[in-house]
Amino acid sequence: MGLKIEKEGSVVVSDKVLSHLAMLCDGDARAAINTLEMALNSLPPPDSSSTSDDGPVSISEEAIMEALQKTSLLYDRQGEEHYNIISALHKSMRGSDENAALYWLGRMIYSGEDPLYVARRLVRFASEDVGLADNTALSLALATYQSCQVIGMPECDAILGHCVTYLSRASKSVEVYKAMKNVKHTIETTTAWPVPLHIRNAPTKLMKELDYGKGYKYNPDFQGEVHQTYLPEVLQGINFFTHAPTAVDEEEQQPQTTSESSVAVDSQ
Repeated sequence: MGLKIEKEGSVVVSDKVLSHLAMLCDGDARAAINTLEMALNSLPPPDSSSTSDDGPVSISEEAIMEALQKTSLLYDRQGEEHYNIISALHKSMRGSDENAALYWLGRMIYSGEDPLYVARRLVRFASEDVGLADNTALSLALATYQSCQVIGMPECDAILGHCVTYLSRASKSVEVYKAMKNVKHTIETTTAWPVPLHIRNAPTKLMKELDYGKGYKYNPDFQGEVHQTYLPEVLQGINFFTHAPTAVDEEEQQPQTTSESSVAVDSQ
């Protein structure tokens, strides 16, 4: 049956065009209505000097596509393009290119992406890629997330842009990120070693009789370095901050998956 709209005359949208619009907007009614409105606004004004009745004006699929492209609404929030663009944003910030980062941010939020999704990714980036190089980055990212919760779009676009620009320009450190990957690898590939007795909690008499907490040195009671171990005996000397590439690291650098290497271990 199509759709008939009165806009200084009749405008007709066929069933075929409506179906195409619904598919392009992924069922998002708000995006579809906005696109249809832009397509209507792009129609040439009627010729007031003409007295002839040329019939209703039809909106074509080409007009719909042009309206989508002009506003970057052609964005699949559930499919490949969603992940491509968030990847582009992450890599642009990692590469300290604030202009590229702002562009990809805009492509997401001005196409209807949930600003809280973007803000969550910024929180992760602040720790993963900026890390210990700038400890204020995580606080800013968390403040950005909270601000987006409070005011939402469109007002929070400047807040997201503020955070993206800061993270792009910030010094970078993946030291903790790589250390945690080494910790995870160790846990997944070795025995779950028991906690050494001297650093176990001993809330009961029985536990104390079993030597839980025996010999523990309370660090504030000592001046200078306290000679005491905290890891299971078999892991003494491991240094998770001495990074050795693993298959997880090399996924983005090599076209094929490589075999996983062992965790770096240093003798102290």
